[in-house]
Amino acid sequence: MDFINILNSWAWGPPMLALIALTGLYLTIGLKAYPVRHLKNGFTELWRGRHRQGEGEISGFNALMTSLSATIGTGNIAGVATAVAMGGPGAIFWMWVIALVGMATKYSEAVLAVRFREKNAQGHFVGGPMYYIRNGLGPKFKWLAGTFAFFGMLAGFGIGNGVQANSVADAMHHIEIGGQGIPEWVTGLAVAALVALVLIGGIRRIAEVAGKLVPFMAISYLIAGVVLLIIYADRLPEAFSVIVTHAFTPVSAAGGFAGATVWAAIRYGVARGVFSNEAGLGSAPIAHATATTDSPVRQGTIAMLGTFIDTIIICSITGLVIVASGEWQSGASGATLTTAAFNSGLPVIGQYIVTLGLAVFAFTTIIGWSFYGERCTEYLFGLKAVPVFRFIWVIAIPVGATQQLDLVWLIADTLNALMALPNLIALILLSPVVFRLTQEYLKKQ
Repeated sequence: MDFINILNSWAWGPPMLALIALTGLYLTIGLKAYPVRHLKNGFTELWRGRHRQGEGEISGFNALMTSLSATIGTGNIAGVATAVAMGGPGAIFWMWVIALVGMATKYSEAVLAVRFREKNAQGHFVGGPMYYIRNGLGPKFKWLAGTFAFFGMLAGFGIGNGVQANSVADAMHHIEIGGQGIPEWVTGLAVAALVALVLIGGIRRIAEVAGKLVPFMAISYLIAGVVLLIIYADRLPEAFSVIVTHAFTPVSAAGGFAGATVWAAIRYGVARGVFSNEAGLGSAPIAHATATTDSPVRQGTIAMLGTFIDTIIICSITGLVIVASGEWQSGASGATLTTAAFNSGLPVIGQYIVTLGLAVFAFTTIIGWSFYGERCTEYLFGLKAVPVFRFIWVIAIPVGATQQLDLVWLIADTLNALMALPNLIALILLSPVVFRLTQEYLKKQ
């Protein structure tokens, strides 16, 4: 545990946070704020993307849904709460900042994924950082592509498997049914069985499930959150004030809250923001590379919506409810804190909303990240290794569900950083390609 703590503090220290933020800022400037200026166009392209617009495996719409299925997870519920518990309300502000520049990062990832994708031995389109590093930067950087694939394969077991299973099992354990909570191992086995059934169908089955579940779960959670914000309407001005104020000034200990420095707000806000929206990790472009599209820029415009929807909308709902309810001072953390905040405004019902949201979010994240892990495994070891990966993936679910929560989060955070590093280097080196493709696309409009 001590070793992982040390490694985590290095992985998410000032250099990594600066690299993520500055990469996003550099891409935003280089693209002349294209993602922000064309946000409305992104939703238009998403609607058009329901239908085939070129070669690929799944529609552009379902590619985003698959990406969101992996992105919208426990980070939106437990992750935001953990950021507030460790960094104070100011962490939410820094989540917003990293999301705004992260839209350019996510856009660039998808543009490169479609531009440099290829077909595998089965004739299916494959892509992502390992392919745009190898095909875009050339043989000299093949080692960097392999590095991403290796850490991407391992990171999935943290961010996309262990954390998800652990959080939903913990929430189910605290919901009393028949006088007692559901044991963590029971939840783990149930989730593992459901995931195994979906994985048998491959990317098309994953996309079909994601295309139906993601819109439903996101809208349902948003409706519940908006109801709570209406209930807390008179507290919202103060909540926004507290968030902005403590983004730049330390917050003192109060109630069960231990206090937090400005650095803690930045660190946990950025780390949890990246964990939630995954901009810069290189995961989402693996899904977008399979889209049926005739333009890398068109799919990139759809892809950037993932960061906006995940953080600016969904994470904001969770964060505002936690701060407005006053529960952030209770000393609770993770899903327990979010549950307390929802219960404060909607007694009894609140805990079931959070638990159901966690269960569905976690399930879709596990199946979405299984696809990412498969692609990384395929890149490293070939198609024959995919069934082995799927077996280990399913077995890991009940294991993660029964582990210590703090340890699981630490491992996930650390692996995320190791995965992001080669991808961020590639984004910077290949940025001229992104800028050129974007300019060419806009000239044709």
